[in-house]
Amino acid sequence: MESNTETIEGGSADETNDVEVAEEQQASGNWYVVQTLSGQEMKAQESIERRRTLEEVDDVVFKALVPMEPVTEIKQGKKTTVNKKIYPGYILINMTLYDEQRNIHERVWNFINDTQGIIGFIGQNPQPLSEEEVTEILAQLERDEEAARPKINYEIGEAVKIKDGPFQSCEGKIEEIDPHRGRLKLSVSIFGRSAPVEVEYWQVERDE
Repeated sequence: MESNTETIEGGSADETNDVEVAEEQQASGNWYVVQTLSGQEMKAQESIERRRTLEEVDDVVFKALVPMEPVTEIKQGKKTTVNKKIYPGYILINMTLYDEQRNIHERVWNFINDTQGIIGFIGQNPQPLSEEEVTEILAQLERDEEAARPKINYEIGEAVKIKDGPFQSCEGKIEEIDPHRGRLKLSVSIFGRSAPVEVEYWQVERDE
């Protein structure tokens, strides 16, 4: 079964291109949410992109997108950035599903539903995402491209032990969590006095 995460190797040029193309095509059609089999999101997207020209539906099916976000995880003391699907089990498709009389285009309906890995549209009369929803999703993708969001494993007040850096082996309590920078502010006892220390997520472990 395909995982919901993919390790990032190299830059994010493909993701950037996806966002740019999605923004350009936002005016071409409407975005719809389509359900897929678990772990089949990428295969469904690739199939749609490959077949839409071959099956001559590229005038009404414009883009398939699997929204992803980079998430930083710490495994065995090493930082790893993976792409995680924001909406597992779903993909977004930009298309013209209805004609001017609000009748469903049969060739679009059949093309999407005949795609391997696709379960189908949501509802008998699928409704497109609103412009506000699409704008927010695209904005989120752009934000995620600029910086990976560290995975939050800790809570304020939790006791931790510093395992790397100048304060290695010191114990402290978490006072502040900065998810955007991936840093923690700890209260650590140094020379019998409580002192604030800033560390990155991966530099600490739970004090057991």
